[in-house]
Amino acid sequence: MRVTIAVLGLAVLIAGFVACEREDEAGEKEEGVSAAQKGTGPAWEEALAAYIPALGHRNWIVVADSAFPLQISPGIETIVSNEDHFAVLGKVLKAVDGAKHLRPKLYLDQELNFVAEELAPGADSARRRLDEMLKGREVRPVLHEELIARLDQAGKTFKIVMIKTTLAVPYTSVFLELDCGYWGPDAEAKMREKMK
Repeated sequence: MRVTIAVLGLAVLIAGFVACEREDEAGEKEEGVSAAQKGTGPAWEEALAAYIPALGHRNWIVVADSAFPLQISPGIETIVSNEDHFAVLGKVLKAVDGAKHLRPKLYLDQELNFVAEELAPGADSARRRLDEMLKGREVRPVLHEELIARLDQAGKTFKIVMIKTTLAVPYTSVFLELDCGYWGPDAEAKMREKMK
């Protein structure tokens, strides 16, 4: 009888553990972010490093603020960094700049220039830091909805790597549309001219 009670107790304990595991797995699927996408510390950096050699012309990397929406386009890979926005941006720029085959076209949300400090504390500081980090680079301001539409369209065919940060200031995401690092628009135009 004691053995039966002990076995029954163990069975209940195991069943409870299995149920909790299934609940955790279901919760992850409902969030839309896999365990692999929930990068922390070096994990997101390793994921980015793995993507860099494969990325090229027409791919995107987005360093996103914490409220950037999780998108369902098949080509968009969302990685949660749990790190400071500007630290992530610095590492992403360094990785892209270090890749001979890549050249980024940079975009910021046009709305960022109109976000008032009193409405979004930290906006002035975020603008200053972005200006410092992107100094010397061509940065195009584009309306947020237009950038989202571009990502949505590109994500149907090309990979987009979205790295979410901990920054809680609106319209601070940085969009890098990747282009070929060793073939520019002038060379393309000259080649096309010869083809006529």
